[in-house]
Amino acid sequence: MRRLLLGWLLASLPSAAAPPLRTLILSGHNNHEWRETTPFLQRVLDTSGRFETRVMDEPAGMTEAILANYDVVVSNYCGPRWGAVAEKALVSFVRRGGGFAVVHAASYPFGVREVLGEHMTNTGKREAPWAEYARMVGASWTEDPKTGHGDRHVFQVTWTNPDHPIARGMPRTFPLSDELYHGFKLEPGIQVLATAFDDAKRRGTGKDEPLLWTVQYGQGRVFHTALGHDLNSMGAPGFMTSFARGVEWAAAGAVTLPADLPLHPLDVRPVRVLAVTGGHSHEASFYSIFEGYRDMVVNVDPHPAAFRGNLVKAYDVIVLYDLIQELPEAQKKNLREFVESGKGLVALHHSIASFHDWEWWKDMIGGHYYEKPMGEHPASSYLHDVWQKAWPVAQHPITKGMPEIQIKDETYKGMEISPQAQILVRTDAPTSDGPLAWVSPYTKSKVVYVQLGHGREAHESPAYRRLVHQSILWTAGR
Repeated sequence: MRRLLLGWLLASLPSAAAPPLRTLILSGHNNHEWRETTPFLQRVLDTSGRFETRVMDEPAGMTEAILANYDVVVSNYCGPRWGAVAEKALVSFVRRGGGFAVVHAASYPFGVREVLGEHMTNTGKREAPWAEYARMVGASWTEDPKTGHGDRHVFQVTWTNPDHPIARGMPRTFPLSDELYHGFKLEPGIQVLATAFDDAKRRGTGKDEPLLWTVQYGQGRVFHTALGHDLNSMGAPGFMTSFARGVEWAAAGAVTLPADLPLHPLDVRPVRVLAVTGGHSHEASFYSIFEGYRDMVVNVDPHPAAFRGNLVKAYDVIVLYDLIQELPEAQKKNLREFVESGKGLVALHHSIASFHDWEWWKDMIGGHYYEKPMGEHPASSYLHDVWQKAWPVAQHPITKGMPEIQIKDETYKGMEISPQAQILVRTDAPTSDGPLAWVSPYTKSKVVYVQLGHGREAHESPAYRRLVHQSILWTAGR
């Protein structure tokens, strides 16, 4: 069964041998929230693994030489005309076999309404309409009957051509909260793929309206979706999958993407991480350090319940961001068994001050921060908001790609640090002991301590995020 499941997962992914489809997204002007929607469209395409994307916020700068570097152009643009050079470049690109995909409001820029003379742009500028754009897109907006939409609401999109490569394998219908465009003047020869019923009670036409279609324009393929008003509609699975598959079809003439394209895909065997908090206040930005990775799945479990149950079977790595002194004996036993089984442990920032009276803990972490004097050891000290230089001092998989950086963070001084610890990162801040990250000398598993990570300034640092991520992978044996 496991072999069959793995085979199905691999078969659902694009062929590793297929080069990425070079994609240019046109943006920079829209009567919709293009600053939100364009990055989302790019994310959908990039996450699929099938595309290599670039964004152009000044499409008026397009030339035929620029477009020659791409397989497909995606338009999320609705604004003034680009000028003769850019417009001719796009038309020539598609006619000669390039792909073109049009999203929502990009169906009606350039005055493609059926009116005489000049038209008014979104900026109030008058200009002549670009009629060829309507022929390429496959439709124009008209005044009589008036193209537009009724009240936004949730409706069902129905594939009327379910055997088309874009639709094949997808559910016959999918729900969406969106504007439902109606009254398009369709060009001859377009192939309608999906429609939705436009309810008259919602100021609709009372008819099935075409929303997704394709156009053969010269040697090129065009995909049009009237869906995608904002992030709420774009985030629906039906939109994401139909959009990505439509762009792939426009670019390549075939579809390899799965019919249930995930926005947050995971590797076949991601690292299972338990992140433990509790006992110390912290900013919510801490949780963002785990976001955006395919190679790990993270469960957050705070004290007092963090170490209940069999941790060895459930997780590959424990990440500690807690600060506690007392732990029920059963949970102590579970934590120790996890580490002694050879599983990985990454301790962050204030977790070094946990368990003053547990010698095994101090030996395992390779150091300790003393909140108060203990025996001959004086109390350690800290200072918030210190701008400090940090740099790697060892060639190690954890520090791979880390440059010397400036970071604003809390410093610790007067800690106990094992002389056998392998120091990975240092600082020269006078309020710090110097070592900022190390590999513990503990021999039964891979244990890493990273002293950085007090607040948002550290959590949002790319270098810090990379340091934590690579620590997790290394302690997991990846």
